[in-house]
Amino acid sequence: MHYSTQSPRLERLPSVLSRTAMGKSWIYREIAAGRFPPPVKIGRSSGWDSSAVDAWIENALISGSRLYPAQYKGRA
Repeated sequence: MHYSTQSPRLERLPSVLSRTAMGKSWIYREIAAGRFPPPVKIGRSSGWDSSAVDAWIENALISGSRLYPAQYKGRA
């Protein structure tokens, strides 16, 4: 696993959506299923730990696993 030596950084939802190329509903379904890092709540704002998102992306690329749930098979 790769750990960043940079200082911690929070990303907002639009950045996470852009980096993962997934939609908001998909992100929250994956969080509920325990397959995507949850956001960190600070006051009234939420953001994702950038290193956790980096690790998720790296793991998805290394594992070569499908990113889409089974119910989306065959849809484009």
